[in-house]
Amino acid sequence: MGVWTSGPRARQKALAGPDQRRLYGQVLPGWQAEDVAGSPFAVGDYEVPDALGGEAGLAEFRNALHAYGLKLLLDFVPNHLGLDHRWLRERPDLFVQSPKPRPGTFRQQTRLGPRWLAHGKDPHFPPWTDTVQLDYRRPAARAAMIGLLQSVARRCDGVRCDMAMLLLNDVFSRAWEQFPAPDPAPGPEFWAEAIAAVKQTLPGFLFLAEAYWGLEPRLQELGFDYTYDKGLYDKLMARDAAGAQRHLLGLPPQGLAAGAHFLENHDEPRAASLLSPPEQGAAALLILGLPGMRFLHQGQLCGARIRVPVQLLRQPTEPSQAAIEALYERLLTTLPATAVGRGQGQLLVPRAAWPDNPTAQNFLLAQWQAQPPELDLVAVNLAPHPSQCYVPLNPPGLAARQWRLDDLLSHEHYVRDGQDLQRQGLYLDLPAHGTCLLHARPA
Repeated sequence: MGVWTSGPRARQKALAGPDQRRLYGQVLPGWQAEDVAGSPFAVGDYEVPDALGGEAGLAEFRNALHAYGLKLLLDFVPNHLGLDHRWLRERPDLFVQSPKPRPGTFRQQTRLGPRWLAHGKDPHFPPWTDTVQLDYRRPAARAAMIGLLQSVARRCDGVRCDMAMLLLNDVFSRAWEQFPAPDPAPGPEFWAEAIAAVKQTLPGFLFLAEAYWGLEPRLQELGFDYTYDKGLYDKLMARDAAGAQRHLLGLPPQGLAAGAHFLENHDEPRAASLLSPPEQGAAALLILGLPGMRFLHQGQLCGARIRVPVQLLRQPTEPSQAAIEALYERLLTTLPATAVGRGQGQLLVPRAAWPDNPTAQNFLLAQWQAQPPELDLVAVNLAPHPSQCYVPLNPPGLAARQWRLDDLLSHEHYVRDGQDLQRQGLYLDLPAHGTCLLHARPA
């Protein structure tokens, strides 16, 4: 994020708002004007500024990543452009506009004379006054944005598409129904056309959608490889263990595998400011142990608590939290030696440990297999109290063997009879926010 050029008008907006200035002061006491840039979501040009090394610097950075086996994802902001983009003057017909002044619009001088253009917006919030809204009812706007996307795609290995659900035909039509529609309603969805256009020449290119409102399945159907799993995030931050279990078990396998699971991002409060270290330890193993994309944010691994506004070029120095650093160190050095993320992963449904014990609803269980009959089991108790359940393991030949189970996080090991495991499952009794990462193999 923030690799693209913004511009002076966007920066002026970033410096003008009293609420925004107050926030800068809270986050970065003593801040100066030079600490503030335009928002990275008010893109003035999809070119890398000289201050970041320009296009040559981006290419060098990408090559360096590839040398380490890493890939580069960049941000694509499809809903709107920044006020500094040349299209406001040169191609004003690409934007939502009004024949006269109205709330949410601004006067823009263009090569065709003055126009009243609309600021970009999410229909549930006030307009973003440093942006201009593209009109996806116009074929020319769609074609222009597909061209921009193809230009971005040639310089990276994937894109995170900001607020991707705003471009769905029905969502867009409802959001802008009070503004005159210049063309007949579009037929195909923009994302189906755009993703196909990119993958025709770059078949391995990755599309990640920032998505909300339960529209993730639709975006996956249109070609997105991954979509934000905001539903899981909300349940975890609400400390709703049973709700998190219902959410995940309610997803079809392909929907779960297409989820980008996270505990924080640039829009959300820092996880360490909301969750205690034990809570974050359980939630972290969960998002890292699920099928799908594991999404980690800058500063998360050292327990940063301050969410920095995206307009700030500098951030405060925070002391690292040893407990948070240790838990991520343990998880991220242990998981690569397992089948998690490499083998076949599936969620398991926990069973009650005994009648009238409801605590099985606090468990999330993921089984991974890369070399059957061996398996790895991720088990998390999200509750603030001990919980018990039976786990229905299902490796081939379960009943015919004795099984050794090694907890890779605690270094304890157990031996269990395969017939007992098949008959009633593996019994777990985990403490508050308890976790285990069990490797099971024939004894």
